[in-house]
Amino acid sequence: MKLRWSLLLASLLVLGITLGVMAVAFLLILQTRPAPPSPTYQRLAALALSVDVPGIARRAVMQEELGQVATERDVRVLLVDLRRSVVTYDSAGYFQPGAAIDLQADVYTLPSPLQRGTFTTTNGVFGSFRDASRDQNWLFVALEVVRSGFAANAVVFADEQGQQSLQEALIDFADVLLPLLCQAGVVGGVIALLLSDAISRTIARPLQSVALAAAGMAAGNYNERAPVAGPPEVRAVANAFNEMGAQVQTTQKAQQDFLANVSHDLKTPLTSIQGYSQAIMDGAASNPVAAAQIIHEEAARLNRMVVELTDLARLQAGRMSMHWSPVDMAQLTSAIAERLQIMAQEKYITMQVDARPVGEVSGDGDRLAQVLTNLISNAIKYTPPGGKVWVATRMGDSGINIIIKDTGVGIAPQDLGRIFERFYQVDKARGPRRGTGLGLAIVNEIVQAHGGRITAMSEGEGKGSTFTVWLPTPQASTVIRRR
Repeated sequence: MKLRWSLLLASLLVLGITLGVMAVAFLLILQTRPAPPSPTYQRLAALALSVDVPGIARRAVMQEELGQVATERDVRVLLVDLRRSVVTYDSAGYFQPGAAIDLQADVYTLPSPLQRGTFTTTNGVFGSFRDASRDQNWLFVALEVVRSGFAANAVVFADEQGQQSLQEALIDFADVLLPLLCQAGVVGGVIALLLSDAISRTIARPLQSVALAAAGMAAGNYNERAPVAGPPEVRAVANAFNEMGAQVQTTQKAQQDFLANVSHDLKTPLTSIQGYSQAIMDGAASNPVAAAQIIHEEAARLNRMVVELTDLARLQAGRMSMHWSPVDMAQLTSAIAERLQIMAQEKYITMQVDARPVGEVSGDGDRLAQVLTNLISNAIKYTPPGGKVWVATRMGDSGINIIIKDTGVGIAPQDLGRIFERFYQVDKARGPRRGTGLGLAIVNEIVQAHGGRITAMSEGEGKGSTFTVWLPTPQASTVIRRR
């Protein structure tokens, strides 16, 4: 089912449930509320019309006749002294003679057919009173009468106020609320239809754009991007897709470069080996020993490449065994720099070493020596004669920094973010003497395996480079491993 129709049905369902809950709530309210007083007032008034109240009031046996009326008509009759608000007679026997009563008058007008007879010659009062002995509320109609010419009394016809029945509530609901609820349902349905259509367009169209972009990327168009539009959640999906697309594009480019570089790096030594071996077999080599030496060097280069590829694969898979022990980085840095000092002197390069005591790290000494050897030898290799190489150790950022800085060929900005990729080489025209393009990738993996990081900085070609290796101290290293 399409998203638009799903949203529409969901909106209509929510509207239907809301109206249903409202209807049930109304029914419960109507059922539990007290019954309207109008029917009781009308019935008591009609009863009062049928009783000769003034005639009974003039007789000596008034209370007996009032009791007979109460029994015959199934109604409660009281005689109340209005001046003192006390009961002088109660057919039910709950109020004793002389007991106080609080009559609460109600503003009520009888229908015109009942406004005749008694209610045109006698004052009629409508209201209610509370019978505390039975915790009940009673509705009454009181007719004022005069007896003995001076005592102002009232004959009170009362009936208990009940609760509205469910059937009555349903009648009220059908007559009054049901049409209104139906009208509200129709209006709400139209509004829900319009709103769900607008909302579905706002949500569905951006999602459809993301789906089209995903289909394009699946077809091989890695430049495909999704427009960022719609609600914040949909925009977040589009942004995440675009970021993923950029990463896929970068990975695809790196894979293509990897295939191109590894093909070239394998082809060059293999061509040399094949050519010189063919020359030796044909007897065309003027110096068979030199040709064999070249074959040996190229074979060693191939073997070195295979070993480095194997090490890199193990490091990336986490299968490279590490022999952890405390390593003094200042001593290790000084030892590696001293070992490579001869290489720098042969190129007339000045190498300054400032290996301050920085404490120990937990790591594999041989692998860390491999990192420093690669970085310092690269700095010497790519620095022209007369240049400088600076090696230092510093404390900082809850760890140890090893800094290798040179005044060499530098790194172009477009190459700076890719120098740690496999087979990626900044200078692709160095000929057969260039490296395998795996050294920095292996260095990066070793540093990461120790919980550290390596960064490279350069102001551009010909302006030198700075490589910084950060390694955590033993306390920080423990926290990183726990994570």
